[in-house]
Amino acid sequence: MQDGVPGPLRADDPREISGYVLRGRVGAGGMGTVYLSHTRGGHPVALKVIRREYARSAEFRVRFAREVAAARRVSGYHLVPVVDHDTEGPQPWLATHYVPGLPLDTVIGTHGPLPTAAVLRLSGCLAGALDAVHGAGVIHRDIKPGNLLLAASGPWLLDFGIARAADTRTLTTAGRLIGSPKYMSPEHALGRPLTPASDVFALGLLAAEAAAGEHPYGRGHGLAVAARIADTDREPPRLDHHPEPLRGLLRRCLAARPEERPAAREVAETCRRALGADGDLGLRVFTGWLPDPVASAVARIETATRPRPSSYTPTYVPTVRDPMAAEWNRRVRRTPLQDR
Repeated sequence: MQDGVPGPLRADDPREISGYVLRGRVGAGGMGTVYLSHTRGGHPVALKVIRREYARSAEFRVRFAREVAAARRVSGYHLVPVVDHDTEGPQPWLATHYVPGLPLDTVIGTHGPLPTAAVLRLSGCLAGALDAVHGAGVIHRDIKPGNLLLAASGPWLLDFGIARAADTRTLTTAGRLIGSPKYMSPEHALGRPLTPASDVFALGLLAAEAAAGEHPYGRGHGLAVAARIADTDREPPRLDHHPEPLRGLLRRCLAARPEERPAAREVAETCRRALGADGDLGLRVFTGWLPDPVASAVARIETATRPRPSSYTPTYVPTVRDPMAAEWNRRVRRTPLQDR
């Protein structure tokens, strides 16, 4: 992927998954690879294929199925919905709507911090999304810049790959807490039970970094930063260089004790008032909300991934002589997502 535009498929990438023709490679992470595909009606989807080593774990499959079910019951503004999935096939996958945008970490790394107004709008919309998540009894648990896409239509929260129902036990993998250490709340870093307030703390970290271009707990390895966060009672985050009213909001979101943090809905309302927006819809006015260089990069992604014609012709059809035919026949078991 270059400048946020999906790159070409590699030689070892599949060409089709369960009837979805793969058009490009969006990115890859620790859990799997994300591809660009389209529905029969030409609407773009992001298809995340789980890595084989995870697919071989029965425990992972149970957790993945649970988390996909949790994601399917969450809906709201600025939440990227899961639209299709297969948790039982040889290689599990899930498909979400594709949002033509740039991850916040890419924006910060390439274009620097965002203006205060953009950070307030971003924070208010993300808080509204979290309010819907928490209202469905789910804690996201992985709020980080890489999971927030900035698009012409606003910010979009994605990746419920490690979300969990609020009433289940904390999950661990190979003895480690699931999540991104640099964006954990103090209670998360200490392995304590989580509440929606943990997501609000992560929102505060994300907003502080978006506004300053650097993490409020400083630089270093993820675990070193997590250790500082866990010790936030003694060494609070550096927020003096943030302007008001953002600074006051960040202090509240980054309170050491969960019970002292505002609820997500209150964060959204604070951002709305700070922007002078008229009602909830006022937060969702995105004309000119991104700096020009970021808006131009997003426009290039939109052009490169615009919907395809409605005709659907698979680009890969295995033949009898093809040694991969049996594998493809096992994978292509499902009818592609039908447009409603």
